[in-house]
Amino acid sequence: MDVTDNEELAYFLENLWTKGFKLTDEEVHFIFFGKKYTNTSVKHVKLAVLLTLQLQLSFDRSFYISLLELFEKHQIKSWKEATRILAKHNLL
Repeated sequence: MDVTDNEELAYFLENLWTKGFKLTDEEVHFIFFGKKYTNTSVKHVKLAVLLTLQLQLSFDRSFYISLLELFEKHQIKSWKEATRILAKHNLL
């Protein structure tokens, strides 16, 4: 069974919920909106959500969109690359 991007993202967000990251319905909708708005991959969305929660200690919409745009612009493919580019931009 092939899982669509939206299903993969929904499973990821559900997993965050089980780990105690209680995003509101509005925040979840915004996460999907951000993916569509930036036309980026699920991988970038996952990285951006995790790093937004880790660095901002909550879901900050503008920070999340900025990360999506940054990851797309630099074609980030891994957590290591993401943290490297964030350090380069003084965000870590």
